[in-house]
Amino acid sequence: MLYPSIDLLITKLDSKYTLVTVAAKRARQLQVKNDLTIEKPVSKKFVGKALEEIAAGHIEVVSEEEATQ
Repeated sequence: MLYPSIDLLITKLDSKYTLVTVAAKRARQLQVKNDLTIEKPVSKKFVGKALEEIAAGHIEVVSEEEATQ
């Protein structure tokens, strides 16, 4: 069984496409600067760690419109 499950992750974001984009961006950030927000991740790879952060609710998605206000 994969952790975190897609069912859990999809409740945190509005679509699978947003999930993939956010996880990829966060994984790239983790490669450059290892500032993990969760303790003892299950995954060893950056994408898995990013997905665990999303599942834990540590990642907040801000749209470009909200960011400019």
